[in-house]
Amino acid sequence: MSGFMQWFKSSTKMKRWVFLILIGIVLCCYGIAEILVLKEISFQQVGKIVAIFVVGFVAIVIGLVYINKRTLEVLIESTDKRMENKKNVNINSLIFNRKIYDKGPNIVVIGGGTGLNTVLMGLKNYTSNLTAIVTVSDYGEEITNSRKELQTLPMNDIKDSIVALSKEDEQVEKLLNYEFKAGKLRGLDFSDIYFLAMKEINGNFEDSVIKSNEVINMVGKVIPVTLDELKIVAELANGYVVEEKSRIPEIVSEKLTQINRIMISPSNCKPAPGVVEAIKNADCIIIGPGSLYTNVIPNLLVNGVNKAIKESTAIKVYISNIMTEPGQTDNYSVADHINAIIEHCGQGIIDYCIYDTGEIIPEFIKKYNLEGQDIVEQDVDKIKGIKFLQRNLSMIDNEHIRHDPNLVAASIIELICDDLKYQDKQNDPQYLMLNTKLQEEKRISKKKKATEKRHKKEGKVGKRVKRGKSKFSNKYSERIASIKEADEKFKNKRKNNR
Repeated sequence: MSGFMQWFKSSTKMKRWVFLILIGIVLCCYGIAEILVLKEISFQQVGKIVAIFVVGFVAIVIGLVYINKRTLEVLIESTDKRMENKKNVNINSLIFNRKIYDKGPNIVVIGGGTGLNTVLMGLKNYTSNLTAIVTVSDYGEEITNSRKELQTLPMNDIKDSIVALSKEDEQVEKLLNYEFKAGKLRGLDFSDIYFLAMKEINGNFEDSVIKSNEVINMVGKVIPVTLDELKIVAELANGYVVEEKSRIPEIVSEKLTQINRIMISPSNCKPAPGVVEAIKNADCIIIGPGSLYTNVIPNLLVNGVNKAIKESTAIKVYISNIMTEPGQTDNYSVADHINAIIEHCGQGIIDYCIYDTGEIIPEFIKKYNLEGQDIVEQDVDKIKGIKFLQRNLSMIDNEHIRHDPNLVAASIIELICDDLKYQDKQNDPQYLMLNTKLQEEKRISKKKKATEKRHKKEGKVGKRVKRGKSKFSNKYSERIASIKEADEKFKNKRKNNR
């Protein structure tokens, strides 16, 4: 009963449409009653009765349309943790316990590192049919004391993807990254203890990861690309071969050369159970963003993965990096990134490429220039057979240029909606839910920006402006400070080189 009463709270905005429907019913009933009561009807009375009936009927239709629209909006609000009024709505008790995201598109994301996790964090707000296929490539690298003590496998990328897909990502991140400070467990990481315990309980590494999807209450699932011990080997343009993944950028920079090609060792490693099946069943396959030669391409070189992607009927999307990476993609453009993937895997692995507009504050780019990085050049005209979509994907996070999870996800979902439209599936429940969610996201984003702008304005009004400080200085103080900091770093670097 308490769940039913939620409909009539002010926050649900349902009463107005219920009231409109009631008015419509009353008007329609009045019109019908007039016809039944009157013995003789004049032309003027007929017009009056018809008008009343039509107004009543229109009111009923409008009320039903908007009450259904509002029902879907409330459903979204109740399952979206970012909605401020979530606690005021208990839609699950009114309709059903399944979330609308269960009917979302089946999306597979392939990669590793922060790029993969950024995409996962955004997409989990649209669908629970989400599979992350993750690189496990830290075999042979320097291992932590915790891993030495417990003899565990390299699980960092797996762990980070589990955090990205978990419903309470902040709390799960703190838990899995926690290092014990005292007692017999001192120096051990909770994540290593957890995965070791899961392996002991389930008998193998594969099941310990799969079962984690249930234990940690994740949206979607995480699968390692292979269970074999995978090493990434780089052959440089000068013929030098680097067999340690972590040393590839260092040696490339040291030798003043470029990566010619990437190989995996052993070359015949098999995909983990569920990898090929996930790709075959996908509606959309996302490749990248991330470190091109150490997180993106190695996944595609595992036996069967490349073939499964090419044979899949899914939309195949590559998310381009925003900035180049020192020692890997120095001076690389969008075309260079795509050509590297095609050279390793062949044609037919990418249908669409989504890349950033490149509209980033110059001061932040200057800071990256000091570290040997630059914006990825957008020379999309050099590539044929791939459709390019330019979208606003970037954000500034703690003075770092990053992909915005929500903007990336919205671009992908918009592409899926367009594909459904092309297939004349505008009335398909999946399209309706995704399109409604997209519009809701835009509304939330617009509202959030307006609120931030208002708070910022109010903050400026509330603060007293110091005497002797110009309006220009007040307006651009952050940018001035940023330029000074960048110049200071450049000077210090020059001094050190001398």
